Amino acid sequence: MACDIFKREIEHLTADDPDIVHREYLEFALHVYPEEMRRTVIEKVNALEGQVDAVFIGYATCQKLAGLPQEVRVPSIMLEGDDCVSVLLGPLEYAQEKAVCTGTWFATPGWAEQGMNAIIKELHLDSAVDQGYDPMYFVDMLFESYKRCLYVDSGVGDREHFENLSREFAAQIRLPHDSRCGNLDRLAGAIGDTKRLASSKAV
Repeated sequence: MACDIFKREIEHLTADDPDIVHREYLEFALHVYPEEMRRTVIEKVNALEGQVDAVFIGYATCQKLAGLPQEVRVPSIMLEGDDCVSVLLGPLEYAQEKAVCTGTWFATPGWAEQGMNAIIKELHLDSAVDQGYDPMYFVDMLFESYKRCLYVDSGVGDREHFENLSREFAAQIRLPHDSRCGNLDRLAGAIGDTKRLASSKAV
């Protein structure tokens, strides 16, 4: 059970794994409504009760998900970190990148693929079109304090393609663009922990 921002990476890590009997991805924009996101994830995990031995919750704390495994009825493991970028970089390197530029917009492959249209939809920036306000008017306000866009590659898929999408986004908001590599260690580790938890519950 995961945010679809991580779908590509999870599919890569679990391809042809016979221990994975169910995969479900929830729309990325849920985090805009933290309470609804928490309720939805809990409901989805609880719906798997009796069908699986354990659930990997492919979310970081994302504002409102701290302590989630203690609230669901199925043994679960979730990701450590504040958000998806923290998962790919680790907390130390995430903090270092923020220190390099406090106004950094971070883009992962999933975020780069969603692009500007997703930002507009996610934040309802098109809600005043009938009043004569172009969504980009609000986009400019939203990104006024940002100083750069940093693409964090996960190592899965066509890096050039996703990095170019990130560059296009940066150009739209008139920000300089940098890129760097992340890794899947924390994601893979959490999936491994979930499989070990499932094995212990199945005995």
